[in-house]
Parts: sequence; structure tokens; C-alpha cells
Amino acid sequence: MDKREWGWRLKAGMAAGCVLLLGACSEKAKVDLSQQLGGNPELPKAQNFLVPPMQVPDGVGWKGAAKPQVAPGLQIEKIASGLLHPRQLLVLPNQDVLVVEANGPGEEAVTTPKQVIAGIIKGRSGKGGKGGNRITLLRKKPGSSVEWEQHVYIEHLHSPFGIQLVGDTLYVANTGNIMKYHYTPGETRMSDPGTELGDLPSTVNHHWTKALLASPDGKKLYVGSGSNSNITENGLEVEYRRAAVLEVDTATGASRVFASGIRNPTGLQWEPQSGKLWAIANERDEIGADLVPDYLTSVKEKGFYGWPYSYYGQHVDDRVQPQRPDLVKTAVKPDYALGSHVAALGLLFYTGDALPRYKRGAFVAEHGSWDRSPLSGYQVVYVPFENGMPKGAAQPVVTGFHSVDEKELYGAPVGMAQDAAGALLIADDVGNVVWRVTSTSH
Repeated sequence: MDKREWGWRLKAGMAAGCVLLLGACSEKAKVDLSQQLGGNPELPKAQNFLVPPMQVPDGVGWKGAAKPQVAPGLQIEKIASGLLHPRQLLVLPNQDVLVVEANGPGEEAVTTPKQVIAGIIKGRSGKGGKGGNRITLLRKKPGSSVEWEQHVYIEHLHSPFGIQLVGDTLYVANTGNIMKYHYTPGETRMSDPGTELGDLPSTVNHHWTKALLASPDGKKLYVGSGSNSNITENGLEVEYRRAAVLEVDTATGASRVFASGIRNPTGLQWEPQSGKLWAIANERDEIGADLVPDYLTSVKEKGFYGWPYSYYGQHVDDRVQPQRPDLVKTAVKPDYALGSHVAALGLLFYTGDALPRYKRGAFVAEHGSWDRSPLSGYQVVYVPFENGMPKGAAQPVVTGFHSVDEKELYGAPVGMAQDAAGALLIADDVGNVVWRVTSTSH
């Protein structure tokens, strides 16, 4: 038997075993998600699993005129379809919309049964769909209510995610660098080939997304750089500049760690009343369906948020050895829990007038769980804010992304943006759609 056939048989055997494990690992969550919302979530005792409990619906997409459900007083329409894994959105000054289409680069070595399982899960759910490695420009057709025009704007990117416009400079965060382009209003295809501003951590890429946010004066960029592992199983040396929010100088490309210990900061925004930096984060896996809540938090300069040694402040993760009690005692407790494994990937503070009951609060797009039963996430929620801080329970705004029996997945929300009319735009990377939410009274 040659090496190629042996490798094929090994992978096939692992995959078959994984399918059996998928059926076996079905421990139900014991904590209601409502008990894990807010500043003091319920945190049960951690459990250890060789293979974590998991449940994932089969990705089927949206059929016919099907669409998500919205809260009373709202309506939703499709403005783009047929995209290649749309992840992030940016509304340009002329009201065009840029859509970042991407998925992971596939550069992580798949060497363990757990990684094979993760691949099977992504394939089944549609979350592992091929990304476009491009940016598409959407332009509304004058006087038309049908889907917007689509133009391929930038191609040949490397797993892009974050995108920002500062003056006439467009910044795009690939998984391994930040590119900058000269933006010319009205162009339907970028004419500038682009130059690299600076590099970003890219070895192995356990977490590949790089969220991006410009400072109000445009002199700095803030980058969400996720960890290279669940809890440092790949070694601490590959976690350099990871599990952190980086601050990048736009003049030189030089960077520093602004805040650390945030396992995977997938969305960054400025809170409009306080002017403070806020982030959403995906927390660690494999210690139970009810641990650990993903969260929404203000980000303090030089703050340490626990990863990998502790979670939700100073709750020690005994799996991580050796421990660092000197760091754990400084770990900042996040401001607001969103529930375990909801996979928050999009954050938007709403400042418009078209959806007045949501003004000043935060929309959070929850991409949805793979290691929890029943499912968590798969919705866009609204977190009310008062005086620059969360106040009250998260409210579902856009739901219906999966079937009632949790067996079929139609879509999954990721990035969001507010258009010039104050509508909420949502990228759906399983349905390959961009949705637009407006008020029924407008």
C-alpha cells in the first residue's frame, strides 16, 4: 500500500469515526440562555471532553421567496444574492456598498480527529463555503426595488475581513496584512493595485478573521487578532500579537498590542456617547455547552481579559498549564455576556433615525453555535445602552435563520452596516445574501 492510499484510508477512517461521534456527542445544555445575558452570567462548573458535545444543522440556503423573520414594526428585503461567502459590509459616501467575500485560507494543518470533525461540521452547515477572496460593490438601481447592481471591485485578496475608508484611502485587512488603496468615488472597479501598510499575525490561522476599525481622526487602525488555538495547544510562541486588539499607525504601519487576553475579537466599534472602543469576542470551547459566554465589552488600553488562563474575568481554566496567577488577578471582567457559543461576528452601534427604538444601542450578529444543543445564536440581537453602557436584556431583531427543528440552516448573519437612509444591512454568509432591514412606517 503506497503512502497516498494509506493517507486516504486514514482520513476516511477518521471521518467515519467522526460521523459516529457527531451522533454520540449530544449532551444538552442545562443553563437557559436568558441566564447568560448581561453583566453577571450564570457560569456552571466546567467539564472536560475528549470530543465536545456538538450539533449543527445542514446548510440548505434560502429557497424561493423565503427570508428571515424580523421584530414587529420592521421589514426585510434581499438586496444581493449569489455572493461568495459575504462577511463584512462598508457603506461608501456615495451610498454604494462594499461586500467583503471570504472564508478561511485553509492553511491550518489538519492533524487531529477534532480538526477533522470541525471540517465536517463546517461542510454540513454551509459555514465552510468557498469564499470569493474579493470585494464586490453594490449599487442601487435608480427607481428600482429589485436587487442592486453587483460589480467585482477588488480581486485576488487573501481571506479578507475588515474594511475601512479614511478620506480617500481604503484599508482592507487580509488574514496576514493590511492593504491600502486610493479610493476614487464612483469607480465600480478599483483602479489602484494597492500597497501593503503592514503585516498581521498569520501563522497557522486557527482564527483567521481580522476585524478593522479606524480611529475618528484616521491616524490609527484597530485590528482584532484572534488566538491561534483554543487554549494554547499550539504553544505560546505562535500566539505573538494574537488574542489581542492591535493598534496600527496609518502613517508608518507600525503596530503595538492595545489590549490582550481577548480570545477572538471579531468586531470593533466606537460607542457613540462615550467615544470608547468596544468589541465582541468569541470565547473558548470544549468545557461544556454552557461555557463560556461570548461577550460584548469596552476595551481598555493595556487591559488584559484573561485568555488563556482565565475566562469571564478571573475564572481559572485548569486546562492551561502552567498557570499565571499574576496575570489572572488583573483580568478584566467583560461588560456584557451574550450567551455561550453564540459566535458573535458582527457589531454595530446604531446612530440613525429610521429605526428610532434602536438608536444608540448595539446590534450584534450571532453566527451561531456548533458545540451546543439546543442551538444558540443564529440571529441579530439588539443590546440597549444608556449613558454609554449596556442596560437591559438583549432583544431578538432578526431571526428565523434555521428551521424550528434545528435540522436545516438557511443562513447565518455576520457583518452589518447602516446605510445612508438609516437601514440596517446584514451580510449572510450561508445564504450568500445581503439583507436590508427597514421600518414598516418608512
